[in-house]
Amino acid sequence: MSVLMPPQDAPPVVWREFHRRSAAVYAMIAEVDRGHHHEALYWAGRGQRKAEELARR
Repeated sequence: MSVLMPPQDAPPVVWREFHRRSAAVYAMIAEVDRGHHHEALYWAGRGQRKAEELARR
């Protein structure tokens, strides 16, 4: 487990912010690392979807 990841039992708001930050980082990576552009876009989208799902709860 990453040091940056919240504990499994963290409140949903903590997980939502984690996924939002993760999505933002992957979006930036997609712009600068063209060799991993599509992979980084996938992870950015996944993080954004997870954050949105948690926001709806």
